[in-house]
Amino acid sequence: MTQPRYTPLAQSLPASVPFVGPEAQERQRGAPFVARLGANENIFGPSPKAIAAMQASVAEIWKYGDPESHELRAALAAHHGISTDNVLVGEGIDGLLGYLVRLLIAEGDAVVTSLGAYPTFNYHVAGFGGVLHTVPYKDDHEDPYALFAKAAEVDAKLVYLANPDNPMGSWHSGADLLAALDQLPEGCLLLLDEAYIECAPEGTATPVDINDPRVIRTRTFSKAYGMAGARVGYVLGAAELIGAFNKVRNHFGMNRSAQIGALAALEDQDWLAEVVGRIGAARDRIGQIARDNGLVPLPSATNFVAIDCGHDGDFAKAVLDGLVARGIFVRMPFAAPQNRCIRISCGPDDQLDALAEALPLALADARAARPA
Repeated sequence: MTQPRYTPLAQSLPASVPFVGPEAQERQRGAPFVARLGANENIFGPSPKAIAAMQASVAEIWKYGDPESHELRAALAAHHGISTDNVLVGEGIDGLLGYLVRLLIAEGDAVVTSLGAYPTFNYHVAGFGGVLHTVPYKDDHEDPYALFAKAAEVDAKLVYLANPDNPMGSWHSGADLLAALDQLPEGCLLLLDEAYIECAPEGTATPVDINDPRVIRTRTFSKAYGMAGARVGYVLGAAELIGAFNKVRNHFGMNRSAQIGALAALEDQDWLAEVVGRIGAARDRIGQIARDNGLVPLPSATNFVAIDCGHDGDFAKAVLDGLVARGIFVRMPFAAPQNRCIRISCGPDDQLDALAEALPLALADARAARPA
């Protein structure tokens, strides 16, 4: 019988996804989660104005979305004080990562990232045949100097660094990253993922010239703007590089209602400020819950908190399993030594109340099962 003739590269890849979604876990456990605190979604939700704008757009959903996302790009350019030629909108940061890797990485090309950093980026690199090189975190921070040194060693075409970082929540000042750029080797591009930048302290954004050819930055409406399900992300960078995306991107990939909702969300900066305040309060509450149970919350500039469980990854996984069994969806870093932690997304009081009730029970089970 005739079979599809897959490429050798596709044949070599595992049939896996970077993250198992909470919906799949709910189906497996046969019950919904009480608290959805694992995917770093903004549970406080989007601007009511964004919701209203999307609802009003539904009657015209028969239309394709603008393939240039012109209105949203123009608003983003004005928001950042740059030209529309420096902005491109895409299907979330995940989609944009795929396009960028496709633009730059052929089979055998070297790429550098931190061990345990965002796995969806690694997924795209593998999908285009890139060779991934990793460096360890330094004090739970991504290490730009080690990343750039490794890039020089392996002649990397692309380096990935998130600031603030996922999964640890740590961050560097923008001024420090700008200074570190002097060590980026010639011909290498820094992909600076700023998905959580709205949650971070003043001065975290890197003050790099928008037309600096060494850097491309990614931003999203999935986190602080609360629109993860709409899949709206954007890149900021030199006009020539932004224009090159038109060679490979899905020009009609953007949902029309999502474009309209993102524009309304961007215009409602008062709601954004309110949500950022709620995120800060939730980070404090998560930290207190951790300390009440003898655990150590790591400082965070994101909409989640990494909690040091005090032992190894096996123990942290047992704590996570205990929480999941009690209806609390959380995740954890996958590489040592960061996998000594679990990661809790910010959420409203009722979900954090459920966490506070379940965590001591999960810890008790994990400690009882730990070898003497």
